[in-house]
Amino acid sequence: MGREPMAIKKAIFLVAGFGTRFLPATKAQPKEMLPIVDKPVVQYLAEEAVASGIKEIIFVTGRGKRAIEDHFDVSYELEDTLVEKNKHDLLEKVRAISGLAKFSYVRQPAPLGDGHALLQAAHLVDDDEPVLVFFGDCIYDSEVPAAKQLIEAYERLGTPIIGAAEIALEDVSKFGVVAGEAVGDRDIRVTKMVEKPKPEEAPSRAVAVGKYVITREVFNILSGMESGKSGEIRLTDAFEIMIDKVSPIHAHMLEGEWLDTGDKFNFLKTTIHYGLKHPEVGERLRAFLRQLPLS
Repeated sequence: MGREPMAIKKAIFLVAGFGTRFLPATKAQPKEMLPIVDKPVVQYLAEEAVASGIKEIIFVTGRGKRAIEDHFDVSYELEDTLVEKNKHDLLEKVRAISGLAKFSYVRQPAPLGDGHALLQAAHLVDDDEPVLVFFGDCIYDSEVPAAKQLIEAYERLGTPIIGAAEIALEDVSKFGVVAGEAVGDRDIRVTKMVEKPKPEEAPSRAVAVGKYVITREVFNILSGMESGKSGEIRLTDAFEIMIDKVSPIHAHMLEGEWLDTGDKFNFLKTTIHYGLKHPEVGERLRAFLRQLPLS
């Protein structure tokens, strides 16, 4: 009998990008720290990871990302101020952030691709240890956390897992598209990946959403790559090499609502989504939206 897959307890967050789509807001702060109502995007992701059983989060950062490290650190001055002002509800929320998980940070010295960013964290992952990978702009609102869905898929299949969602055909040119053979209700054995195809050339409408489970084999392939098709070291290129070697990879079609915060429109959409659910402002926001002259 084969060995049981090793439990996934670590996640790597890729947060080294410049956030140019949000300039000038991201001139002096990371895009991952832009708030959705009252929490930065990256905190939603950390809470999802922890709710899925993750104990350690490794951030791959770049220049100008110190705010992320500060956010997940203890803030003694702020905590003392909240105690003095008797704001114990806010104190509890602030203290909970630094206690979510064990946090560590590595730098990507130059923007050489997401695969290159992953390699900066490879030494923090054991040789036989699978690990979750999060891109910094993919929030999922789901009953079962999206990361937990991927972990459960890995436990079933024992291969790298690509988190995926089905989108409109006209939108596929913005994403990496996966195609293959269905092996269950929501699992696909991937036989083809195409990065940002034209709609008429897309092999399916299933796209990668920025959440993965990867194994040591993926790290090994990345470490042997000088550069991929784009001139960078990309995770997608490593997956394509695995497919060519007939090493199985699966995609899992995630349940829930995909809230992409990677561009202005979807960021606003996500803010409204969570604003309507927020106990403090939800009803007032709903009333405000109803009376807007949208004609």
